[in-house]
Amino acid sequence: MKLKPEDYLKKALLDTQEKVRDFMDFSYEVDNPEVRDFLRESAKMEGVQAEKIKSYLENGKIY
Repeated sequence: MKLKPEDYLKKALLDTQEKVRDFMDFSYEVDNPEVRDFLRESAKMEGVQAEKIKSYLENGKIY
């Protein structure tokens, strides 16, 4: 079964949102400030990606 572009983006959005959650959760578990900052920055970058994907889905800018 072939997926439509919208389906790929929906999956990508879910995956990216999970990464944001995971990076933030992990950041609370580490003691090393450098690693903690890296994880929080990674969460922010993934959040930007999630917002971009979400805007494509909401505005119909898929095709």
